[in-house]
Amino acid sequence: MKYRIVAASTAAVLAATALLTGCGSSDDDGSGDGPAASGPASLTYWAWAPGLDKVADIWNKGEGKKAGITVTVKKQASGDDLVTKIITAAKAHKAPDLVQAEYQALPTLVSNDVLADISKEAGDAKGKFADGVWQQATLGSDALYALPQDSGPLMFYYRQDLFKQYGLSVPTTWDEFAETARALKKKAPEKDLTTFSSNDSGLFAGLAQQAGAQWWTTSGDQWKVAIDDPATQKVAGFWGGLVKEGAIDNQPMYTPAWNKALNTGKQIAWVSAVWAPGTLTTAAPDTAGKWAMAPLPQWTSGESVTGSWGGSSTAVTNDSKHKEAAAAFAKWLNTDPAALAALVKESGIYPAATAAQTGGALAKPPAYFANQPGFYTEAAKIAQGTAPAAWGPNVNVAYTAFKDNFAKAAKSRSDFAPALTAMQDATVSDLKKQGFGVSE
Repeated sequence: MKYRIVAASTAAVLAATALLTGCGSSDDDGSGDGPAASGPASLTYWAWAPGLDKVADIWNKGEGKKAGITVTVKKQASGDDLVTKIITAAKAHKAPDLVQAEYQALPTLVSNDVLADISKEAGDAKGKFADGVWQQATLGSDALYALPQDSGPLMFYYRQDLFKQYGLSVPTTWDEFAETARALKKKAPEKDLTTFSSNDSGLFAGLAQQAGAQWWTTSGDQWKVAIDDPATQKVAGFWGGLVKEGAIDNQPMYTPAWNKALNTGKQIAWVSAVWAPGTLTTAAPDTAGKWAMAPLPQWTSGESVTGSWGGSSTAVTNDSKHKEAAAAFAKWLNTDPAALAALVKESGIYPAATAAQTGGALAKPPAYFANQPGFYTEAAKIAQGTAPAAWGPNVNVAYTAFKDNFAKAAKSRSDFAPALTAMQDATVSDLKKQGFGVSE
């Protein structure tokens, strides 16, 4: 059990590396660094992003053909379904060579000995990504368990026309955000600046990251859960206070009612990620060209820190008999200009590689934001300030506890502190139940 605890930790660097070296899959070929990144090799890649097969075709007809490495993409379900499936396959030593993994799923996959350390094969790509994004693929260690593929830096979206109509300024701090919400209520009581959504644990996690939260860390060979740390308490108290006083709405997002509120101007702002234009296109089609994007409000004036909501990586499994070949493809997929352009075009992602976040395929703003030509230039600046995230092996439990407890608090407009404590307790209890060591 010690292996499961330490290998997935964010602090036990040397222990994680040593344990992974000693606990490889029975399918390892025992050749140390593995075969050279050349063929013949036929690799299988489990992924859910649309169009990845088309991107892989570029590899197969170009670099892959030269090296004798062919990649076949097999479409999978995303989220917890894929995590469960890949762990099951790995236990039978039948995992694919590569897998698309969300950042928050990496500790779970590492603790189940699914993923290979590819730091020797691809560690030199570090400089191509923002530090906070790279950290999510390393779990804070010297090992590299995946290459960042796409990211979801948080930012602030607002109705430019209605802000002007009501004489509102774009908030640069969270204090200003609260005052803007109150000012709108005074001028237009039927409208809300935004809503707090108890359906979206990923957004709450990103906001906590921006405030400096580290939800899962390790102390020796034990996990430490700090979901109710001062940083997250500050975030929960802030949003809970606005809900309690009625300064913002308390209804969940991604519902017909929420879509209507955005489309009719009942809600005039949204804290979301870089992928928000796609959602707004569907949710609020009548307001295209009326929105603008700005950096996320800051806790301290003058800072430029943001959290993440979403994002995934490309990982190599321990079952792969062609580790170097698989790592070569993963590196090409997430750093090569042609591959990145194809990912933007075919998969609709916001690339994690900083060089691909402006110009090229992202030279023009999203059609919905045609009024903001510098959309992606601004987004790239924001992404550079991505805060590190500390994930653990039971993110799914924490997220479920968030939805259950914060839904009740938001609906009743009551204090969010007990909901945060319940989220903490549920996460700790589950870790202990699974047999992980937990430091109190």
